[in-house]
Amino acid sequence: MARKQLSAADIAAQAQLQEEVEIQKAFETGITTLRDLISPSSIEIHSDYFRLGTKYGRTIYVYGYPRMLVTGWLSSVINIDEVIDVSMYIYPVDTGVVMKNLTKKVTQLEASMNINSEKGKVRDPELEAAITDAEDLRDQLQVGAEKFFRYGLYVTIYADSLDELQFVQHKIENIFGQQMVFSKVASSQQEQGMNSTMPQCSDQLQIRRNMNTGAISTSFPFTSADLTQEKGILYGVNMHNNGLVIFDRFTLENANMVVFAKSGAGKSFTVKLEALRSMMVGTEILIIDPENEYQKLCDAVGGAYVRLSLNSDVRINPFDLPKVVDSEDANDALRANLVTLHGLFRLMLGNGAGLSPAEEADLDQALIDTYARAGITNDPLTHAATPPTIMNLFDTLLHMGGSGPSLAQRLRKYTTGSFAGIFSQQSNIDINNQMAVFNIRDLEDELRPVAMYIVLSHIWNIVRAQQKRRLLLVDEAWQLMKYEDSANFLFSLAKRARKYYLGLTTITQDVEDFMSSKMGRAIVANSSMQLLLKQSASAVDVLSDVFKLTAEERKRLSNFPVGQGLFFAGQNHVHIQIVASDTEEDLITTNPVETAKK
Repeated sequence: MARKQLSAADIAAQAQLQEEVEIQKAFETGITTLRDLISPSSIEIHSDYFRLGTKYGRTIYVYGYPRMLVTGWLSSVINIDEVIDVSMYIYPVDTGVVMKNLTKKVTQLEASMNINSEKGKVRDPELEAAITDAEDLRDQLQVGAEKFFRYGLYVTIYADSLDELQFVQHKIENIFGQQMVFSKVASSQQEQGMNSTMPQCSDQLQIRRNMNTGAISTSFPFTSADLTQEKGILYGVNMHNNGLVIFDRFTLENANMVVFAKSGAGKSFTVKLEALRSMMVGTEILIIDPENEYQKLCDAVGGAYVRLSLNSDVRINPFDLPKVVDSEDANDALRANLVTLHGLFRLMLGNGAGLSPAEEADLDQALIDTYARAGITNDPLTHAATPPTIMNLFDTLLHMGGSGPSLAQRLRKYTTGSFAGIFSQQSNIDINNQMAVFNIRDLEDELRPVAMYIVLSHIWNIVRAQQKRRLLLVDEAWQLMKYEDSANFLFSLAKRARKYYLGLTTITQDVEDFMSSKMGRAIVANSSMQLLLKQSASAVDVLSDVFKLTAEERKRLSNFPVGQGLFFAGQNHVHIQIVASDTEEDLITTNPVETAKK
């Protein structure tokens, strides 16, 4: 049987058809591959920038360094709040080759110095420094203390527009320039620059500088602001490097913290989250709650919830003395409480104008006499006696000379008047719980500052009686800062808290009022931790002056989304995102939208 012979043209046509089928099959198969899903829609390469899809990029390289580099000189670039890729290429060089080149270089430099000397020229400090450096490096290489490398550093920046790209480039060049590090755009080599900074270890720019071990070690890249400790609680996520901010505030010089934020920015959410997590590591929590925001959390953990109002049965006697064990504190207990009571009664009786010197003297004598009538003197053995009350002080003032009767009349509303009962009888609360919340929401506005002062004094007595790891949260602290005496008392707590293993957290949304007070600024200065969440435009100027914020931080401070802010701890600060689990959020949220869903 005869077979039909295929011509060369037929064979070529069949081969082409087969190839087209395979290409079509490969194309259809590749449509759903991961590479196709993550690849940009297009790449455009220009002389001084490139474009990946809708993003613009530009690669710059470092070509010049100063004589000396300080450790961490690259950290300011690593921590910049921009989208950048940084690549380093380090090539070891054979020590024998370097030694031979250094010997030749030293000989050339010395010859140049001798020629200058013979010609009578003045000495060249730069030439002398170069000889000294070369000799020192040669000695270090000789004994194996140093190695020699070729080092390349490239930075690729990204932005949404060419103008923004230029702005970011200017920021990075300024950071480099301040440290005498010089950089350039990789002109006509943007494709090579882009490839050099991608995670494929391909140095296509090959722009390198000689460096020894010590110089290269200063450019160690993992120096981003980090607040992670082995022990502590989780505060949130570090937005600089996506690390966790795990911190123990009691490791600082003091455990005090201030929280500033506008209403709705998440300040109460943050401090409640900290309180909940601190309880897990054995910390006791004491809270002054002016807006009834902590009851749900308190009930969930089985805490003690103390509701202060004129209609409640709760009584707190400001004349209570702390049951201190420390002999030094015991000897000073009465005197310290007299000073506290002076501030309290100036707040209660002063009507904003304070007391005259004569009234101050009469009040002081009346307080001493009132304690004495109850059998309490400076002798610590008498401090176990039943303390007097405001009723006893009223009686003392009423029957003494001078301004006593006048002061008694002004005190009457707290004894038999409209504010009687709550602070004029013996205390009937005994807090023995890991969390205690004092709610003062239902008190009249005029009585609130007085109540906050008395509650703070009561808590201070508890703290001094037995030293434990405790946190004291004072919400809406601006109400105390409005009055000089209560502001002084809060500052005194901030200053002395460390001695009694106490961390004071001061929370406020009225930043201007708080910071306009001399005591307010002093409290901030005595707080090793600060958290700045979203602020009003007027508050940003005040805070930027106090905390020395950069222009970028100032801009972000008024635009932070809820739950983000600047977290300061000692000398470090990071951009933080507060995060909570679903269970934690259910317990602590006060967002009316979230609450309504449940």
